[in-house]
Amino acid sequence: MEEMLRVGVITTTHGVRGEVKVYPTTDDAGRFLELTDIWLDTGKERIPLKIQNVKFFKNMVILKFEGYDDINAVQTWRQKDLFITRDQAVDLEEDEYFIGDLIGLAVEDEEGNPLGVLKDVLETGANDVYLVSRPGDKDLMLPAIKDCIREVDLEAGVMRVRVLPGLLDL
Repeated sequence: MEEMLRVGVITTTHGVRGEVKVYPTTDDAGRFLELTDIWLDTGKERIPLKIQNVKFFKNMVILKFEGYDDINAVQTWRQKDLFITRDQAVDLEEDEYFIGDLIGLAVEDEEGNPLGVLKDVLETGANDVYLVSRPGDKDLMLPAIKDCIREVDLEAGVMRVRVLPGLLDL
């Protein structure tokens, strides 16, 4: 499991006083109000930042960081990811998982036959859909519902599923 969890992506600067617009990759953008520390992944290193101010505009979060007071200081941060440490993460309910922990799990059917590897989670309005990469075949799309997802074992790196009738034909 990753020690850091991605909570947003800086899309662009906002104004000239060092603020940035962030597309939140967390289910609850209001989480940013509770955060004081965050990490910027520059591609070469992760830089710790202190959040000075949080605002919201449409589906975006506008962040101001301590010590970065003009547009030039944050201009190069476009398309860079923001992370928090796992201990800053929200508590999950039973059968809830962080997407980053699910990606890469081996997916097998209830009899233990390998189906592929979970490569993405599509967030839809009703329920998430797990995208399973299958060698030599088209991707399998599994709804993230109890009838389909039977067990998730993060320690073993395995997800056991029931493939509902018709899903292999999609």
